[in-house]
Amino acid sequence: MSTPSFEQPLEKIPQHVAIIMDGNGRWAIQRGLPRLAGHKAGTENLRRVIRSTVEFGVKYLTIYAFSTENWGRPPEEVQGLMFILQDVIDRELNELHKEGVQLRHIGRLERLDPKIQKKVLHAIDLTRDNDRLILNVAFNYGGRDEIVYAIQKMMKDGVPPVEVTDQLVSRYL
Repeated sequence: MSTPSFEQPLEKIPQHVAIIMDGNGRWAIQRGLPRLAGHKAGTENLRRVIRSTVEFGVKYLTIYAFSTENWGRPPEEVQGLMFILQDVIDRELNELHKEGVQLRHIGRLERLDPKIQKKVLHAIDLTRDNDRLILNVAFNYGGRDEIVYAIQKMMKDGVPPVEVTDQLVSRYL
């Protein structure tokens, strides 16, 4: 049996690939490294993944990078993850833009430091017209949090409980 080669044309390319960045901290601990070293290594792997998805013609890549549950981690780890986010934006933004990658953010920006918010919004604005790959970065995102936020918006808008349907909830998400 031969090993498949990436040089052979693939018959079916997915339109959307999603990756949950999980296990980087455990990977580092298993190697006697600090957890943040694992998170940094994960971002290095991500660079290769993004290049590959562009090369293969995948249209959408979603990276689940930091969930709302991650706020429960030790403060120094959370602070380190925020630094890594800023560093990745600073280091990679221009190259991503040149490659035709459009950046989008999934999650709630308002809980992030204003400096990070500004960088994320700048990255989104800079790449808004790019269309080679749509890169969705889920940072400060959680499914439950999104549902709670949608319900809060419905309540604020005065939606009566009897009018709540799955279609209405979808519009608020």
